[in-house]
Amino acid sequence: MTTKKQIILAAYVGGVNEHTAWEHPDAGSQIAFSTFRHVAQTAERGRFDYFFLAEGLALRARDGRIFDHDIAGRPDTLPVLAALAAVTEHLGLVGTLNATFNEPYELARQIASLDHLSGGRAGWNVVTSFDAFTGANFRRGGFLPHADRYVRAEETVATVRELWDSWAADAIAADKDAGTFLRDPRAGAFAHHGSQFDIEGRFTVPRSPQGRPVIVQAGVSPQGRDFAASTADAIFSPFSTLEEGRAFREDIRARAARFGRDPEHVKILPSAGFVLGDSRADAEEKARHILDQQLSDRTIQVTFEQVWNRDLSAYDLDGPVPDVDPDPEAPSFIQGRAFIFQDRFETVRAWRELAAKRGLTFRGLARAVARGPQYVGTPAQVAEELDAFVQQGGGDGVVLGSHVVPSGLDEFVDLVVPLLQERGSLRTEYEGTTLRDNLGLPAPDRLVEPALVGAVGR
Repeated sequence: MTTKKQIILAAYVGGVNEHTAWEHPDAGSQIAFSTFRHVAQTAERGRFDYFFLAEGLALRARDGRIFDHDIAGRPDTLPVLAALAAVTEHLGLVGTLNATFNEPYELARQIASLDHLSGGRAGWNVVTSFDAFTGANFRRGGFLPHADRYVRAEETVATVRELWDSWAADAIAADKDAGTFLRDPRAGAFAHHGSQFDIEGRFTVPRSPQGRPVIVQAGVSPQGRDFAASTADAIFSPFSTLEEGRAFREDIRARAARFGRDPEHVKILPSAGFVLGDSRADAEEKARHILDQQLSDRTIQVTFEQVWNRDLSAYDLDGPVPDVDPDPEAPSFIQGRAFIFQDRFETVRAWRELAAKRGLTFRGLARAVARGPQYVGTPAQVAEELDAFVQQGGGDGVVLGSHVVPSGLDEFVDLVVPLLQERGSLRTEYEGTTLRDNLGLPAPDRLVEPALVGAVGR
């Protein structure tokens, strides 16, 4: 009998944004530890692979003033994950940490420490930043040109790995009779001399329980895809349809092979949402209601202003799409938010064509282009469609979020997870103890350059 491919599941808490209905009666705090604990423990009850925490380094601003429907008061990633390590046993703990503003030594030390505290369940979602608005919070400011952000990120990750690999797995003897603690007195020695970093010394954290913490990345551009394919163990993808997901997965796997990697060791996980109902029609009605909650007048305006890069407050949302063109040369009207549209003029042109073809108002266009939940139906329908997506190569699993935090994941775990387990596509019990075990990834070989050892052993 052929064993079915196992679905990888991650639980995502992204903070307050235009997708999160923080006004909902069931919505809880975005800051309290009880919120993160509930989501993590629910995910572990559903035998998820990991918990994923996003990062907000700057509050989004509109025309110089903070836009209050955004990530506000978000705690730092690492303390939250360290606390969750104490209330979970098997769930992986993946945090988003910026490679632009953080130094390799502190990143390596923080993530390796989390890995030890959790018994080998830590992961690092590597992100970059190039905008001066976010960079103003840091000593280095927004000094990185857009084209250089992956140059720094690549060297950051490579240097962090060198530090992690500076300890052998058996470096600690802890021989009480002989009074010998270190088997190798050079344990932790490192020297890295590159274009971005010139550091040398001793790394203080012994080798990870899982060899190295797991690396997650979300590259979509050609440069980003190469970075992800050469570096990441898992990739957070925006492509959630079968056709787009399969094309992206095949492209990443081909790139990974060109980098000498086993394509099976790179997991592709698109983000996804869900809405459950007693019937397909019931679920679709719920999804429409959720979208109405998410698309407040203010959210529609600010979302479009990000694309037009100009003040649109004078335009009636129930009127036609504005005939004014985007102004890409002006200072950023919306700051602190990643711009996901590559060509403002082409995006607006396509939206105008869509509005004209379907007779849409500005508000109607917002509904038409909004990215709704991918899985809408009964629990059985959602289980079948998610299973088909993975089995047919759209991805290796999904990263699930909900519009209501912290309870939104509950019904997926209660109603869909048992059906996936019945289909043989999801574990009923954890088989290993580390995040790499969960993901089916082997422990990495320790990469030690003889020249490095010789240079530092003096």
